[in-house]
Amino acid sequence: MTQTRSHGPLGTRRKHCIRRHRVGSNRAFLGPVSIAGHVSRAGSWSVVLFSVLSTADDPVAQRWQLIDGKHWQIYSSAVEAVEVTDAAEGTRGDCAPGMVEVLGALRVDGWGYNDAIDASQKRTCTTWISHAYPERCAHFDRTQWLLIARTFPTKEMHFCIDRYEYPNRRGAYPWIMVEWTDARAICQAASERLCTEAEWTFACEGEEAMPYPYGYDRDADACVVDRPWRPVDEDALSQRTSERTSMELDRLWQGEPSGARPRCRSQFGVYDMAGNVDEWTTSEVPGERPSILKGGYWGPVRDRCRPSTRAHGEDFYFYQQGFRCCADVTAFPR
Repeated sequence: MTQTRSHGPLGTRRKHCIRRHRVGSNRAFLGPVSIAGHVSRAGSWSVVLFSVLSTADDPVAQRWQLIDGKHWQIYSSAVEAVEVTDAAEGTRGDCAPGMVEVLGALRVDGWGYNDAIDASQKRTCTTWISHAYPERCAHFDRTQWLLIARTFPTKEMHFCIDRYEYPNRRGAYPWIMVEWTDARAICQAASERLCTEAEWTFACEGEEAMPYPYGYDRDADACVVDRPWRPVDEDALSQRTSERTSMELDRLWQGEPSGARPRCRSQFGVYDMAGNVDEWTTSEVPGERPSILKGGYWGPVRDRCRPSTRAHGEDFYFYQQGFRCCADVTAFPR
């Protein structure tokens, strides 16, 4: 059976065959099953919907969406309207709908490999889960840290940031398999920008420069963290748009919808900054590649506010990478 529909901003037409076959012992694959045009504040994109079918032995089913032939997202019907979230949260300030106003003083003394704050903070860890990289600390001494933190210079910050990982809706699953260049373009299309490393970090850690967005004790129930690592079939992911890719993503996925963990919230009211999915930001270090990942993902990794991953280029994508957008503060009409 073949479906042909018009979709996307240019009304292009493509053909997709629907076929069903066995994958492993417990699941079947059906895809693509539908195509639709979706519109966000960043414009329109095309969506191809895949389904991983459950059986009695394996009842969990995910409906994966291929967006613009490159990004992936789990479909959700339980997405809250932005205006409802804004009213409930009360953190929008003078920002666009769905964003949070952030104001205060960031502690700063170098970034990345030269970040003295990150190095100093690790010395206040009193209980290590694992001291080997990627190190995980169960408890930081707040009193000791505040004595150290006040010795660092500060930088005044005032900006807007998405409340949730893109597409920035409570109840929606974050987009993954996103390159840094695409994340930047999506934010720019909405007259916003990909957050700088400094903006993202401050929205997470606040003026105390806390290690976790919620405080000083690592809490596997507060955010989506410390789930077991699963070996990755990189060849399946390299195909990017295939049904094999969707099946591998479904096998690897251990994240949750945006806002599913109410306590995974920074003091400014920004959610899911520790764990769930890694987030692209833009480096401000002269001469360094701009593509910086922050926040960690659902696995057993650092998942703190200050650390970063600086090893990947602008065209890198992977199964646990997403992003969120930032913008200048302007009085938006209400």
